[in-house]
Amino acid sequence: MLRPSAHTDMFARDNLPPADTWPDLLLDGFDYPDRLNAAVELTDVMVAKGFGDHTALIGNGRRRTYKELTDWTNRLAHALVDDLGIRPGNRVLIRSANNPAMVACWLAATKAGAVVINSMPMLRAGELRSYVELAEIAFALCDTRLMDEMTACAKDSAFLKTVVGFDGTSNHDAELDRLALEKPVRFQAIDTAQDDVALLGFTSGSTGAPKATMHFHRDLLIIADGYAREILNVTDTDVFIGSPPLAFTFGLGGLAIFPLRFGAAATLLENASPPNMIDIIEKYRATVCFTAPTAYRAMMKAMDEGADLSSLRAAVSAGETLPGPVYEEWMARTGKPMLDGIGATEMLHIFITNRFDDHRPACTGRPVTGYEAKVIGSDGQDLPAGEIGRLAVRGPTGCRYLRGARQADYVQDGWNISGDTFVMDAEGYFHFSARNDDIILSSGYNIAGPEVEAALLAHAAVAECAVIGVPDDDRGEIVQAHVVLSTGAEPGEALTKELQDHVKATIAPYKYPRSIVFVSDLPKTETGKIQRFRLRQTRNGG
Repeated sequence: MLRPSAHTDMFARDNLPPADTWPDLLLDGFDYPDRLNAAVELTDVMVAKGFGDHTALIGNGRRRTYKELTDWTNRLAHALVDDLGIRPGNRVLIRSANNPAMVACWLAATKAGAVVINSMPMLRAGELRSYVELAEIAFALCDTRLMDEMTACAKDSAFLKTVVGFDGTSNHDAELDRLALEKPVRFQAIDTAQDDVALLGFTSGSTGAPKATMHFHRDLLIIADGYAREILNVTDTDVFIGSPPLAFTFGLGGLAIFPLRFGAAATLLENASPPNMIDIIEKYRATVCFTAPTAYRAMMKAMDEGADLSSLRAAVSAGETLPGPVYEEWMARTGKPMLDGIGATEMLHIFITNRFDDHRPACTGRPVTGYEAKVIGSDGQDLPAGEIGRLAVRGPTGCRYLRGARQADYVQDGWNISGDTFVMDAEGYFHFSARNDDIILSSGYNIAGPEVEAALLAHAAVAECAVIGVPDDDRGEIVQAHVVLSTGAEPGEALTKELQDHVKATIAPYKYPRSIVFVSDLPKTETGKIQRFRLRQTRNGG
């Protein structure tokens, strides 16, 4: 049963999916008081614990302590409530690149009891409008450098009536900053329930249609008290760095919640290219990195030119399959494991992962404490070890779609069905095969595209690659590889045959790419995740 809500705008509570469609929630070991505000726990409580003088955020050329961050967010919260009229439960959209001001706005809105939607800075007005209409968003806080699309979105909107700019450069020269400037540094945060909705995470999955996942205040702390505590062993001496946008729950966890929960520091980059991340790692001696395998490959190339990444103790890879060759090269160069893991916006963060003392290539690892996982067949029945099937998981977090959209597709018999194809071995370790839509059916064989990609990446001529299935009259589908070549490699028939022979010698010969397309680059998200669906659309004339 849900606890009494502190929201006066009951939209989020009223639009939770029906309780009988929720996944089973395994909350043993995650005990929080009934009244809980996650933003207070990450700021005011940290100051009370003695972390006031510790660095909390690094960005735009300056450091901010926990005391400074707490005062800043409390002033902002006053402005949101006193001047903008935001009430508990109102939805507030934040539009910004990764910078300290975005984190401050998220924390301030959460203190005010709002339900926050962090959005990607690259979204256009039409995409933002779909968020606004689905979540009935009335308020938007926007970096003044990104106002054009936000203003266009608000024009003629039936819901979005208030758009206020903030200064993402931390010069505090924008409307919201000026409103907050003279406010008190103490704010009585809304006494939200631990199961009040605090965050809407938008995801399009493989359909392209946005869905909003609903996360409680306690969920924001669970991912830190679970994954970050158990797997990363975060301490107050850690310095975090990474590329995922804060608009993604992977980024919000790894670059805000995790460090702030333990008194550590987060470095925030608006342009988190591998060269920029390398500079920050060297300058601030960063210890924990979150990024995609493609970025780690670029970082390893930079090491050949003398880059010093020795301060990193944890390299977390998620959001894209970690190929065995990338893991092995990182181990060889650094002597430290790369921690592969899998998570989902629906689950908020990583739920299966490798560990510092238990890791291996081409293996996603075991469930984070508090989570359970299994592999099931198309009929929903458990599959034995060694058989490929759909991944099912449950734990202290779980899928709740706003307004129940596709809830029954994702949650079945109390389990979250992630959309990934896995194999569990006899020891209980999980091995990723593909996204369900990345399985290629060729002449009756199921071929996992990422397995072919890993084989190709082991060849020196291949810098990056993406494998898809394309229609074929004789075989139904054939494996097609889109390959970005390493410097000095020459495309042509000779190299095509060499790569095909290499794959045949590395994995089962029937899996080799019968078609190889040499390209200059691959379509990717801002987090570096390869967008294979765009390659499929191109092949199909989309």
